[in-house]
Amino acid sequence: MKKFNSKAITSLTISILSFVLPFIGIITAFIGFALSFISVKEIVDREEKGMGIAIAGRIISIIAICVQVLLIVGYVLFSNTPAISQSFKIIK
Repeated sequence: MKKFNSKAITSLTISILSFVLPFIGIITAFIGFALSFISVKEIVDREEKGMGIAIAGRIISIIAICVQVLLIVGYVLFSNTPAISQSFKIIK
């Protein structure tokens, strides 16, 4: 009986977790993305189960990276902190 690849499950879990953690989530999304690539290679080599889980982890990681980048850009652009406001006044 074939077993599930544990890295594929970890990739999916970390990718979903990256939505919950603002700013730190971009790091966990990249970790989930890397784990999904590793797990796909292991699944093919070892003939394990979990290819769909690994691909889902990869897709969710990509979406999480995009969301986290938008979150960081939005924070930088629309934050009212003096350092950021001062830098935009210099540019204008």
